Amino acid sequence: MITLKSKVEIDKMRESCRVAAHVMDVVLAAAGEGVTTKELDRIAYEEILKFKGIPSFLNYEGFPASICSCVNDEIVHGIPGKRKLKSGDILTVDLGVILHGYHSDMARTVGIGVISPDAQKLIDVTKECFFRGIEKAVPGNRIVDISREIQTYAEANGMSVVRPFVGHGIGQEMHEDPEVPNYVTRNRGPVLRAGMTIAVEPMINLGSKEVSFDDDGWTARTKDGKYSAQYENTIVITDGLPEILTLPGFKWEDRK
Repeated sequence: MITLKSKVEIDKMRESCRVAAHVMDVVLAAAGEGVTTKELDRIAYEEILKFKGIPSFLNYEGFPASICSCVNDEIVHGIPGKRKLKSGDILTVDLGVILHGYHSDMARTVGIGVISPDAQKLIDVTKECFFRGIEKAVPGNRIVDISREIQTYAEANGMSVVRPFVGHGIGQEMHEDPEVPNYVTRNRGPVLRAGMTIAVEPMINLGSKEVSFDDDGWTARTKDGKYSAQYENTIVITDGLPEILTLPGFKWEDRK
């Protein structure tokens, strides 16, 4: 069931998302050569607690950390550990915060040190997929209109869209209806209405869309070993273009 959020609820989500965006900035500022993903997880945990928040991911269905950290060919749900980042890596950080009883969810992929032109293009294309998708996130359109834009732009740039993982509704639960695929399916999805809150999260591979899973039961990676990137934000459908709750201060008129 899809729940349309009231102004009061959206205000609570906006605050949760503001904290998540701050935590992401702190974590990415600390990400550099020689830093372990476990250190980044500790930083995120401590920063979330400063705002009296709860890490959405910690212990969610048994997940053992406050962030998902994925390096290079890892796509999603990477468990932070002793691996040290090095120049040429790309790092995806995915995190969420519970505040006032409402969830936020966001992800970013960044380069460490000097990265290859292909890696930088992957990061740029993935981010652009998100923005092209949510330009269609307006009342009267359907979920598939978002999905089509993401898939079309990724494939036009010679990249592929991950299939097993999709975006989702979000609110008092981290995963709510509706699902938000990053590719076109036979199910067009519901009509978008003001008050819907969704997490849109393109996961784009430099090579094949095929995925493999590690023995840890969580980490998904590209089957061909090529890099993968993710760009995710929590948004709210409005009467016009959506508001990006995890990107405080963003103005559509500034988008070029």
